[in-house]
Amino acid sequence: MSIRNDEFPAPRDSGRLAQQSGQSGAPESPEGARSIDDQILDAARTCVVEFGVRRTTLAEIARRAGVSRPTVYRRWPDTGAIVADLLTREIGHATPQPPSGGTARDRLVQVVDGMTETVRTHPLFVKILRSDPELLVTYIVDRLGTSQRAILDHLVPAVRAGHDDGSIRAGDPVAIAVTVLLMSQSAVQSAGMVSELVAPEALLAELVAAVDAYLTPPA
Repeated sequence: MSIRNDEFPAPRDSGRLAQQSGQSGAPESPEGARSIDDQILDAARTCVVEFGVRRTTLAEIARRAGVSRPTVYRRWPDTGAIVADLLTREIGHATPQPPSGGTARDRLVQVVDGMTETVRTHPLFVKILRSDPELLVTYIVDRLGTSQRAILDHLVPAVRAGHDDGSIRAGDPVAIAVTVLLMSQSAVQSAGMVSELVAPEALLAELVAAVDAYLTPPA
């Protein structure tokens, strides 16, 4: 089954929240609004891990979050939009802070290593890859999703830093960052397909070596 581009829309800005509570109609403070958003996203994550994306309903998300369905509808128009925001949030959590020390290339390679390992073993992404792999086609083949743009927000400055200290080869920083992203997401998505030939941990080690070699300036 194919996924339409509008079936899982790009996530909305999580800072632009509804002004009214679904329970009482009273205005929410920004802190309270963020708490309800996270409450709903946490419930969505639980549902997706348990049932998969296609069997997750907005009603069940609302029930597990302990809020009314109107409260959810004020923030997201449908389940697909909730899942899109959930993916973006979890990708953000999976992106580690760059380590200190070493060259910019060393730090970037360590970030790629940590991020791909976290995503590869994350229960949410493991479930989606097993039960709804076609969902990811929208983000991997059809268009650049918000989750990927968030990753590029980390990668592009890292490549520029590598140009500044001479540890990363010359080239368009955006093109280099996009290539690193494509290499990483391909390895994560296809790890299961080749698991009989190469263990996921070994494949990740090869990815890290490939990224490092790709970024290294010519001798």
